[in-house]
Amino acid sequence: MSLSSSELGFCSHCGSPLVERSLEGRPRRVCPRCGRIQWRNAKPCAGALILRHGKVLLVRRRIEPYLGYWDIPGGFCEVDEHPAQTAIREAREETGLEIALTGLLGLWLDDYAGQTTLNVYYLARPLSHKLRVGSDADGAAWFAPDALPPRIAFANGILALQTWASGDARPVHLRGVSLAKHDRASTTQNRKESDHA
Repeated sequence: MSLSSSELGFCSHCGSPLVERSLEGRPRRVCPRCGRIQWRNAKPCAGALILRHGKVLLVRRRIEPYLGYWDIPGGFCEVDEHPAQTAIREAREETGLEIALTGLLGLWLDDYAGQTTLNVYYLARPLSHKLRVGSDADGAAWFAPDALPPRIAFANGILALQTWASGDARPVHLRGVSLAKHDRASTTQNRKESDHA
């Protein structure tokens, strides 16, 4: 993965070395020469919980990170792509299925190789029925809410599946659920404990 100039410590506009300053109560990387602020924003991602007969479709990862773990079909948004389009495209690429989105499950922050991600999860139903896993997966299977696999990729995936399995149809942001960073840490710890069980 190549790093942008701002991630390497240089201004993406003029190339000058960046300095850290406190702006709006947060440390920010700023160019002392041209004054540009180098914003660090979460990378948008989207996925779909494809549901059929009360079960959710998961794919087993063939790549790192989380090689061999089960995952919700999804991925990074393209630069000109709405998250809903991303969820539909990723479902097609990873499962071979055409889908229709039926609702919004929720949004979660997570970390992917040192980069903060904002993960948008939709509920969906399949419009086609022939499964064909993509090159980054080596299997796919349907799971009931009370029989989810123990090895699920990413803290955001665990939270999304737990939310779906709870049976509450309201989007997570309307439930009064805390979405603070400490929740991500506790989910990661729970996953590590289940890996050793």
